[in-house]
Amino acid sequence: MRTNFDFAPYRRSTVGFDRLFDLLETGSRADTVEGYPPFDIVKDGEDTYRITLAVAGFRPDEIEIVAQQNLLTVAGKRSEAEPEGDYLHRGIATRDFERRFQLADFIEAGAASFEHGLLTIALKRVVPEAMKPRRIEIGGRPANDRIEGPKDKARDAA
Repeated sequence: MRTNFDFAPYRRSTVGFDRLFDLLETGSRADTVEGYPPFDIVKDGEDTYRITLAVAGFRPDEIEIVAQQNLLTVAGKRSEAEPEGDYLHRGIATRDFERRFQLADFIEAGAASFEHGLLTIALKRVVPEAMKPRRIEIGGRPANDRIEGPKDKARDAA
């Protein structure tokens, strides 16, 4: 079974969709490293979302959240201090991680909270005013969109 799709014909006949095609091509590749930490993505409202990551064993100061254009990166790096004691079983993952989330246009990261081993990041779609639809009123008179230059005194005298 063929798992990849050739987007070359579409790339030739479209303009400005390169990022979309790149996401479709890379999204089809399986990445085994992406399993940790587990996460949920919830749509809270029409334009609000929430990402929750299970980061048990990490403290808030060991986690870094970086929001760039169309990319949200969450990274965790454990401090060097190991807890005291001889472990018979270690089931809580303590390895470093980096989780990346591709964000759609106009999605902005908001507040982040850390409670009970869960890191929650609020996201919101913020469409710029220039991109929002606007209603255009129809006027009764035609608009005078001509720009008149300075009048020539000689031409006015004639």
